[in-house]
Amino acid sequence: MAKPSSEGDSSTASRTGSRSTMGESSLKGCGFSSFTGFRAEKEDVLRLAMPLYLRFAMLDCIKKKDVDAGDQHFQTSSSEDDPCENPVVVFINPKSGGRNGSVLQDRLQHIISQEQVFDLHNVKPDEFVRYGLGCLEKRAEKDNCAKETRKNIRVVVAGGDGTVGWVLGCLGVLHEKDQFPVPPVAIIPLGTGNDLARSFGWGGSFPFSRRSAIKRALQRATNGRICHLDSWHVVVQMPGGEVVDPPHSLKTTEVCDVDQNLKIEGRVPDKVNCYEGVFYNYFSIGMDAQVAYGFHHLRNEKPYLAQGPISNKIIYSGYSCSQGWFLTPCMSDPSLRGLNNILSIHIKRKNSSKWEPIEIPRSVRAIVALNLHSYGSGRNPWGNLKPDYLQKRGFVEAHVDDGILEIFGLKQGWHASFVMVELISAKHIAQASSIRLELSGGDWRDAFLQMDGEPWKQPMSKEYSTIVEIKRVPFPSVMVNGE
Repeated sequence: MAKPSSEGDSSTASRTGSRSTMGESSLKGCGFSSFTGFRAEKEDVLRLAMPLYLRFAMLDCIKKKDVDAGDQHFQTSSSEDDPCENPVVVFINPKSGGRNGSVLQDRLQHIISQEQVFDLHNVKPDEFVRYGLGCLEKRAEKDNCAKETRKNIRVVVAGGDGTVGWVLGCLGVLHEKDQFPVPPVAIIPLGTGNDLARSFGWGGSFPFSRRSAIKRALQRATNGRICHLDSWHVVVQMPGGEVVDPPHSLKTTEVCDVDQNLKIEGRVPDKVNCYEGVFYNYFSIGMDAQVAYGFHHLRNEKPYLAQGPISNKIIYSGYSCSQGWFLTPCMSDPSLRGLNNILSIHIKRKNSSKWEPIEIPRSVRAIVALNLHSYGSGRNPWGNLKPDYLQKRGFVEAHVDDGILEIFGLKQGWHASFVMVELISAKHIAQASSIRLELSGGDWRDAFLQMDGEPWKQPMSKEYSTIVEIKRVPFPSVMVNGE
């Protein structure tokens, strides 16, 4: 038995040495020149690595999409295997963060372990939840390492707000199935806006040039305090036969869960199409969504124009000007007129079951329902309102877990620009625990909507109404505060 074990150790050592050599050369190219210090850093955070047999078992279950696929690895476990102190898994899109994303992935694999860092192109978050965590839960009663790992595991997402929302949505399934605890989520910000990361103390960008940045991020991920984030469920009910190209966060559903206690003002056809999704930061309708829609299509058609956060913002600003948002008072195009021509809003206030109508200012061309304090790369369009103003308007101080959304309006490009540089606040409309939007077409053929930066073109009907209803998900998302 000794000889095969020796050969296995030799093979493992060979693979590890090869991987280390590759990592050393690639890391030097990103400002990580001191590989000796990097190895010492690895020793400091070895407590993040799970026992080897657990890592292999989870990976086999995920790859084969079978919670029983890793059984053979538990047969080789030893009583000497102790659960790691702070187990983590990382989801990363190596194409994020400019050219540094793949280097970050390589370094994380060396610091933690290769089996605990998942490339999102190869391993989807829902596969990890169903098969990876399922593997641990299946063995938790008989294997102490599996039990403690499942209890203490945390998830780190290296990506933008869309990637973080994707992972949060997949973890939300654990709430629905009463599979607790739900792993809390930490963030390494690699996107353009990174508003979720900013709201929870992870900053607006990742400092790739600092050699200690990854180690510090992992320490904060494992030691940071747990906090909660409201999640918001969106239902879109539209006339049947209409075609819509929804974002990834919006899925078709056979059940239109629209509140029947509020009468729809327009006509509803016998056949309707329904979509549903979840957002964490904001939902908007109007000119801002139209600009975002055009920007996303331009970036997809000409990806060479978008090489990083700074170039994205420049292109986005330029596209805003080209769409006429700054000239809307002078334009005759119906799509540039006020939203009050096509839209009616009803809300429920907090601790109230009664729907009430809300007036839309004539000048407003974009309406945003905001959950976080951070919007558009760290801006706070709602503003830090004084107690006297809050009392006068019947508002309360905004928090990410208070069960209410802040609804505000943007008039046109100049107004939005002053709001985004925080010279003025947005047009305050209401605070609500539930929102009903009813759209009727008229001269408008399309409306533009977005949630958490994912826009889509919503076809309009002259005869029938389109309904959008927003309500809070009963359970919060679990986050790690990075401060």
